[in-house]
Amino acid sequence: MRFQATIHIDGAVASIRLTGELDAQSASTFQELIADAAQAGVGRLVLLLHDLTYLSSAGLRCLVFAHQKLGPAVDIVLVGARPEVAEVITMTGFDKSVVMYQPVLP
Repeated sequence: MRFQATIHIDGAVASIRLTGELDAQSASTFQELIADAAQAGVGRLVLLLHDLTYLSSAGLRCLVFAHQKLGPAVDIVLVGARPEVAEVITMTGFDKSVVMYQPVLP
């Protein structure tokens, strides 16, 4: 599935919806959106991962980049990561640097 990312900034919160495969080819697109959020001076970055089907090491480096670029005062929240994506995040220990939420299903 082709990678797509969209950003919505509302006050101090930036939301980025990621779709498809976040790998070396798509990482620069995601990093540009992270830079936009940093430039806007947000206090929270929410990553909507429901439709992210793959996260490579390059994608994981983007998450580390977000953490470094935004600084320790900015909360990074990951919402709805699929099991295969969540596994990559937790295996590396990056889940200790972010807040991870799974949606509540009816």
